[in-house]
Amino acid sequence: MNPYQQKKRWKYSLLTFAVVIASGSLLYTSYLARNIARSERTRAEVWALSMKHLLIADDDDFLGYVISVRDSLSVPAIVTNNKGDVQFTRGLDPTKTPIKLEAENSKTKKYDPEYFKQELAYMQGQHSPIKYKVYGEEWLVYYKDSPLLTQLKFFPYIQLSVIAIFLLVAYTAFSSSRKSEQNQVWVGLAKETAHQLGTPISSLMAWIELMKEKFNAEDDPLIAEMENDVKRLEIVADRFSKIGSTPKLEEHKVYEVVKDFVDYFKVRVSKNISFQLTGNPHLQAGVNIPLFDWVLENLLKNAVNAIEGKGSIHVDISGNKIKKQVFIDVTDTGKGIPRSKFDTVFQPGYTTRKRGWGLGLSLTKRMIENYHNGQIFVKDSELGKGTTFRIILKNVRHDKQTKH
Repeated sequence: MNPYQQKKRWKYSLLTFAVVIASGSLLYTSYLARNIARSERTRAEVWALSMKHLLIADDDDFLGYVISVRDSLSVPAIVTNNKGDVQFTRGLDPTKTPIKLEAENSKTKKYDPEYFKQELAYMQGQHSPIKYKVYGEEWLVYYKDSPLLTQLKFFPYIQLSVIAIFLLVAYTAFSSSRKSEQNQVWVGLAKETAHQLGTPISSLMAWIELMKEKFNAEDDPLIAEMENDVKRLEIVADRFSKIGSTPKLEEHKVYEVVKDFVDYFKVRVSKNISFQLTGNPHLQAGVNIPLFDWVLENLLKNAVNAIEGKGSIHVDISGNKIKKQVFIDVTDTGKGIPRSKFDTVFQPGYTTRKRGWGLGLSLTKRMIENYHNGQIFVKDSELGKGTTFRIILKNVRHDKQTKH
């Protein structure tokens, strides 16, 4: 299992565990809320029954007991007749009344029927009414959840939101710290690699010069190719030495930069793969040639690996004057990439090769976005037919013309 698949499995496992915890919290809170709701329903029924007996009872001692039972209900309630007229209220705003009062009483209470209509509509939406008859007339008792029950219903969502925010902040902090550590390790490793390559490269250059003199091989094509490869090693070492520092971008014609690398690369792969370069030769962009060649090398190597047997690789260069951009499309006739993997291919550790490390496209994305201020993505792909990667760079020449 490669690191990307392992990381993906861990993410799914943690996500499943989080879903289980959240579901358990919601279910248990729902269970408690249902129990409290049943308890409040029972108390409301007892209150309704006490109101009935309060109106019809004659025994004073019994009336005292009924009043104590009635006052034990803590949830807000409204009693109406079958016509919808409010008869009694409980637990609502004590400064308001649904009944018109005498002038002396109106100083302490305000007649506000709209308030009670709104409260009644809310209660009707929450619970079915408790019905009982008084003197042959049906009365309805409506009630709403107590503040405790209401808070309990919302508590798990608030709790999970707070936990989610905490985990998000913690994850962001740890991820940033881990990424910073990885960058430091990567930069240190890259610079040490460049340092270690310096000595053997210098020795190889000296040996090549000695061979030229000893065997009079100044024009020997084999020696020339060896010299090209040693120069290539110098470029590779220079690439590693630039990691971690801001590279200098210079204005170049993109077509010429791409052509130089394609000419070097195509003679070092199978003759069954043909190369084609097309596009506008005049478009210019700010590039660092050693790093940009590295980008092209990774893309072309991936294209070669994706082609089984004979195939072709087409590099096209175009531009967008309105957006001031240069497009570099690298198209192969390989096995293609599933649409669900368009973003995944740039993740560190993702590879379809048994012996691959899954770092090529990750480094490519880093060099384009961080060092060239550009973009790279899978423009199009079809399984069994091929893939097109697109690089977007800033059109330096157009910018200069605009400034003038």
